[in-house]
Amino acid sequence: MESLGDILKRLTPKHSPENGNVSSIPEEEISNACPICQDRGWVRAQVSMGDPLFGKAIICRCRAIVTDEDRFERLKRYSDLGLLGRFTLDDIDPKGNGQSPEDERLYRKAYQSASEYASNPQGWLVLSGPSGCGKTVLAAATANRCMAAGYPALFVVVPDLLDHLRAGYNPTGDMLYDEQFERVRSVPLLILDDLGSQSSTPWAQEKLYQILNHRFNNQLPTIVTLGVPFEVLEDRLGTRLTDPKICVVLQLSGYSFHGLENIGSPEPQLLMRSTFESFDGRGNGADSQGVESLEAALRASKEFVHYPEGWLVLTGVNGCGKTHLAVAIYKESVRMGKDAYFFFLPDLLDHFRFTFSPDSRVTYSELFQRVRNVPMLILDDLGAQSSTPWAQEKLYQIIVHRHNARLPTVMTTTVDPDSLSGPVGSRLKDSTLVQVIPITAPDYRDKATRRPRRNTGTIRSH
Repeated sequence: MESLGDILKRLTPKHSPENGNVSSIPEEEISNACPICQDRGWVRAQVSMGDPLFGKAIICRCRAIVTDEDRFERLKRYSDLGLLGRFTLDDIDPKGNGQSPEDERLYRKAYQSASEYASNPQGWLVLSGPSGCGKTVLAAATANRCMAAGYPALFVVVPDLLDHLRAGYNPTGDMLYDEQFERVRSVPLLILDDLGSQSSTPWAQEKLYQILNHRFNNQLPTIVTLGVPFEVLEDRLGTRLTDPKICVVLQLSGYSFHGLENIGSPEPQLLMRSTFESFDGRGNGADSQGVESLEAALRASKEFVHYPEGWLVLTGVNGCGKTHLAVAIYKESVRMGKDAYFFFLPDLLDHFRFTFSPDSRVTYSELFQRVRNVPMLILDDLGAQSSTPWAQEKLYQIIVHRHNARLPTVMTTTVDPDSLSGPVGSRLKDSTLVQVIPITAPDYRDKATRRPRRNTGTIRSH
């Protein structure tokens, strides 16, 4: 009768599922072999008869290590990282290039978030900043750690991706369009590098939207590096990249808006003298109702700085203090580190017109997108602008966008919003978003109407 040992020897698998022959090795070759499998690479599962694994070969721990290394190398080749594959989170400096203390703080925060993301790649990680701030290296190092854990990743530079997709229409290309598009759209982890540097053709915008929208809807892990401000992106892309439910947005350094440095702020003398502390809450001989309106406007303006939600509209005659408060809002917001623009509305339209000049350092699109999307926009003297169709159209586009996006906005006007008609007037009457503060005090600059004040104990509002 055949012994159980002979039966098991006869049933030993001759080939592994992946790695080939597992037949016995001569005794003289196993002196330095793995003590578990004697370098066969496979062992039989130590289970009782009747277990599904009984009699089957399983991979040995020694080969599991080799397999992990091989898998990582295969993932690196698949990832298209190229030379960026040499960067790891352990090797790069957590404080970045150290251009300034603020840049170092931002980079440390981004490095920590990237490390946490690499341990559990869920949602989107958006790294934003100008060229040279280290966002590409950080994204590549994050991808490398994910791949070391066995997570397939694909790294693509956005302009190159669009070139590859265009080439995919060529039947003789290495990869057809459908294959390349689906690979990018559905890879477990996608790294899109340098978004915003691509051409802005309708075709390019549509392809990027289809990729990001698919990954957004399916919540596929994605890392995006962005070399331009969010404001210059197409709205469909910007809203997905900033959705707090799925995206972690990290700014690695501030942007420098070449050509925009000297616009979007009040004149220096006006800026110097217009503060909340210097605002005269008594008015120019104002009656009690006028004083109360000034105090209400001052309170609302201070509150808006600290809680910038919705729109604040200050109305009243010329010289009643509207612009003073609007400049004070701008000044205090900037002091607190907030991104704000202040424009006398006719001047803003002149800036738009000048961008079409050959001497302009900034394009119309750059300026328009920046104004339309700036986190805090202050428009002084609504109604003073020219009423040309072009001017009305630009104002309409800005106001409608900021209303739809519910972006904090301050306006001053001598016009009663209730008397305005059309799409602009309709939005200024939206009580769910807009707070209108009427100032009934007279013109501060009209000295002829100033009445002598008795010392009633009322002093300047602070």
